[in-house]
Amino acid sequence: MTSPSRPLRRTVQRPSVFREINPEIAPETFQAIARLLQACYGFTLTSYKDKCVKRRINIRIQATFSPSPESYLALLNDSPAELERLVAVLTIHVSHFFRNPSVFALLREAVLPELFARRPGPITIWSSGCATGEEPYSLALILRENFRADLVRRPVSIVGTDIDAATLVRAAQGSYGPERLGEVSEEQLRRWFTPEGERFRLRDEIRSLVQFQELDLHHSERFVPSDLILCRNVLIYFERERQQEIIAGFARALGAGGVLVLGKAETLVGPTRRLFEPISSTERIYRVL
Repeated sequence: MTSPSRPLRRTVQRPSVFREINPEIAPETFQAIARLLQACYGFTLTSYKDKCVKRRINIRIQATFSPSPESYLALLNDSPAELERLVAVLTIHVSHFFRNPSVFALLREAVLPELFARRPGPITIWSSGCATGEEPYSLALILRENFRADLVRRPVSIVGTDIDAATLVRAAQGSYGPERLGEVSEEQLRRWFTPEGERFRLRDEIRSLVQFQELDLHHSERFVPSDLILCRNVLIYFERERQQEIIAGFARALGAGGVLVLGKAETLVGPTRRLFEPISSTERIYRVL
């Protein structure tokens, strides 16, 4: 009896030109990209975590169908538009209004009332790494809705800073899609936003409370003297030593009694622990000693 023939197995040949999903970026190529960013944009990769930066560079390598990091470097040298897109990818922060609502609840119910009670003069609130403005505008909404009398009695400044000037332009426009407004109540949406097609624009009464400035956290001499600083989900991109330097700079900008708010994945590191006392360790809110 003749045995049934087995189907032939087809051997799949890998293409001769094969592009890795996340190609390893050689140190000399990485340094060349860093020099290009520094020369053209003043953007330094020093102290940023290499893993985070390389992952974002690989996003652009894939998006441009560059066969290797070296060919992508050549593209950067030839294309100012691609260099600008890379800067945008390296500095992008995804945010939305009232991100981590429990943090804003504690600010509204405890931190801000104490701040207004203890400090009779002008108040400055600094949102560092504010991206497209959702965080400082969330603070502006809290102040307008809950501390209207304090706003009348004294000057209150909210400053939003970011390293990316183009992002700050969008922040100043105050226009958002519904995906950024999930924590905004229906009442707030009706009262403080104007529908514009599928988007919503903040009314001038709220936008006027916030000023935007370009600022690189590598330059602590430019830190904003403040009473309250929010720097959430920014420090995670820096190496530990640089995190310590930035937090120490925040302590100097705040002075005794000033309040620092970090992101849920962040905490005080090294010697900076001795500069603060916790208001809420769970919410990563600390007071300068």
